[in-house]
This record gives sequence, C-alpha cells and structure tokens, in this order.
Amino acid sequence: MAGSMTNLAWGGIAYKEAYEASGEMKYLKAAVKWGTDYFIKAHPETYVFYGQCGNGGADHAWWGRPEEMTMGRPSAKITSSSPGSELAGETASAFAAASILFADSDPAYSAECLEHAKQLYEFADKYRGRYTDAINDAGGFYNSWGGYNDELVWSAMWLYHATDDTGYLEAAKAAYISGDFGDSTEFSWDDKTVGAQLLLFQFTGESKYKTAVTTFCNYIVDDVPRTPKGLAYVSQWGPLRYAANAALICIRAGDLGINTDKYYAFARQQVNYMLGDAGRSYVIGFGNNPPQRPHHRSSSCPDFPAPCDWDAFNNGGPNPQVLTGALVGGPKQDDGYNDDRGDYVSNEVATDYNAAFTSLVAGVRTLDC
Repeated sequence: MAGSMTNLAWGGIAYKEAYEASGEMKYLKAAVKWGTDYFIKAHPETYVFYGQCGNGGADHAWWGRPEEMTMGRPSAKITSSSPGSELAGETASAFAAASILFADSDPAYSAECLEHAKQLYEFADKYRGRYTDAINDAGGFYNSWGGYNDELVWSAMWLYHATDDTGYLEAAKAAYISGDFGDSTEFSWDDKTVGAQLLLFQFTGESKYKTAVTTFCNYIVDDVPRTPKGLAYVSQWGPLRYAANAALICIRAGDLGINTDKYYAFARQQVNYMLGDAGRSYVIGFGNNPPQRPHHRSSSCPDFPAPCDWDAFNNGGPNPQVLTGALVGGPKQDDGYNDDRGDYVSNEVATDYNAAFTSLVAGVRTLDC
C-alpha cells in the first residue's frame, strides 16, 4: 500500500500538466490523501508503525463485504525492538512524495506528511531489520524477498526530492554503496532498486546511475519475452502490473534524456496494449470487452441487503458492482485471458496493480499535451 501511494503521487509530480489538463488532479490528490491519512493513523509514535490489520489466512478464507467482517482483526506493528526497514522506508517515501504533491494546494498537510516522512526514514535507518521478521504473517503474502537496502536508498532520495537537504542525498549514496546494488529485473512493491537508481541519476547526473537505468530498460524493452501481441511478460502473476511498473521507469528515463524515442515508444505501446490494442481492454469498466468478473470481494456482492458470501464467488455472471478503473492481473503468455473470478492469477486486482499504471497513463498523456 505504501509503495502504491509513492508511485501514485510520483505521477502527479512528474506529470502535473496531464492531470490538470484532464481535470483529474483533484481525484489524484484525494486518492493519495486517502492512503496517507491512513498511514498517519498507523504512525502514533516516532518508532511505532502499524503495518498490518487482520490475518491473511482468515481474510482469504472469508468472502463478502468488508464492512460485514466479524472475525478478529489483530493489528501488527514494527517498533525499535522489532523493526521493519522496508515498511518504514517505503512509507517515508509515500509521505515525502505526498508532501511534494500537496506543497502548493495544502501547505499544512504537506508539512504534516513531511514530518512523518522524516521520522519514518529515521526509524528505517536507525533500527534496521526485515519487516517480515516483525510481522510474521505478512511473510506468506508480501514477503520481503529483496531486503531493505533498496527502500533505504529510495526513501532517502524521496526526502532529498522533498527537502533539498543534501544530508539525505549523501545518505542515499552511502546506502547505495553499502547495499552493493546490481542489475534489477523488475520494479515492484518489493524491489525499488531501479527506481532509486533513476532518482539518483535525476538528481546527480552521475553516469553509474544512468548506466544502471539504461541496463534495466534495455533488458525490459529488448530481452524480456513478449506475448504475440506485444506485452512485455515479466511474470505470470500480475503481468500487466509488472509491465506498467517497468514502463513507468522507462518513460521517466526517456524524460531524463535516456534513449528517449525508444523508451517513449515502449511506454506508449504497453499502455495501448492494456487499454485495447490487444483486442480487449484490461481495465474494468473501460473500452472494448473489459473484464467483468474480477477476483474482488465487494464488487462480486449483490445489492445490499442481499447476503454476500461464497455463493457470490461461485456466481458465473458478471460482478454486480462494476469496479471501474481497476487493472486486472492480465493474460497468459500467449495473450489468452480467462475472465473468471476463480482465476485469481489473471483477475486479482490490487492497489499496486493500478498505481504505477495510473502514473504511466499520465506520462503517455503528457506526450500528447
């Protein structure tokens, strides 16, 4: 969720003109503030952050409206004695990005976000540890595969972006060296490496960061397998999400003068695939033949007060509530797509599926402004 808010705010910062031209800026800010308001509530003390509410197994075993859940909802947190640098670092990034986004329209809220960003970055850096060691249940669903070094660099760079305080820039460079970063093959909620490299290049111009970003984008554009209709197929789980994430990095690289024509063309092509060039839209409620049966509990429910349970899951018809704007997981590697609620690999939706995708759409829109 924190990674989603960072990537969503990033689009509003980098592609402000597109959001304003389309009349969407107020909705973007409302969406980001929805997330950061929640994070403020989850951060009651400098070295305390609540990172999970609920139990993954119990939640997955239940189908229905979220407001009708009656099972126990345990809360789990990170503290100075049970730290979680990925979680604190990424949430610091989200707050820092939000502080930039709201700087002109709501200076007081921007300042509040920045204070939380500074505290959480200090928490991430001072008390280092893998967050899934503190919140064990999260490991079965959002395990920290790559560790926390990438989030330390990423969050320091977002704070530098927000403050111009060179202390954060120097901290990012030091963490980058000590983290021994290599080439990355994805940009995701777990792996911020190439995002950190891109911000480092943006603010330093140093060739080693440019080389790293170029290596990533050339790998994505030239070497990653493609479906017959052109989707860059990074992973079978949420392939549209991974393609959109990578394309956001590459369109930003193009903005910074790295292989601009090549990377812009790739970003445009990937967005157009998702919106309909493949013969169908993968965005619910939009375009030609969009998905109708996303793996999403509340949208599968009939109108209240009719009950919603596993019968709604097993209903073969379209979801009664249209989850407008949600990007589904996506097709198989042969472009085949199964619009089936039970096929969660193809039809799951998530905030991190939509966040970089939304910013990517704004980036492509900017090319036409």
